[in-house]
Amino acid sequence: FSRIASQSVRRIVGSRLSAGRETTAVVTRSTAAGAFAPFSTASEMVPGVGFGKTSTGIVGLPADPDACSKIVTKYQALLDRMAASDLPETSQYRVDVEKIANYRIQVATEHADDPDMVEELCQCGQVEELVQQADDEMIVLDMYLKERLWEEIDYDVDVEIEYNPDPSKDSDGLDDDDDEPAK
Repeated sequence: FSRIASQSVRRIVGSRLSAGRETTAVVTRSTAAGAFAPFSTASEMVPGVGFGKTSTGIVGLPADPDACSKIVTKYQALLDRMAASDLPETSQYRVDVEKIANYRIQVATEHADDPDMVEELCQCGQVEELVQQADDEMIVLDMYLKERLWEEIDYDVDVEIEYNPDPSKDSDGLDDDDDEPAK
């Protein structure tokens, strides 16, 4: 917004509020960098959220003020579902999901009033996306348990790993540009 537009918006919102009419208009407040960010007109400051997150910026994913508590609830449900199943504790899928779930529960519990910190520590999107990821993981877990996929994995397979320190050369030591052996 330009300075004049910002003043006009504040004046219109202020006149509506003073006239006793309720409004859901979005007011912008300038930041130190001179950029603008949308905030709700809520007068109460919420720790970690500011004046209230009005949008995730992702189509179809609304802002959720209770996302941190939902992270704890949904990831705990995921852990409980695994514990009640016959999925072996040594299954790599179970080990990985338990580590991720326990970490996200810990972070969301320690920073329940600061969703920005939860997002930064988890590094997997906004808190609303973390809730959605927990829902998606529950669907994957149900499929994994139904199909008993851990029984399909052969852990005794001897895998040969070829280490090539120079990816520009093929495995025979030939350059990609010519068919002569590399010197």
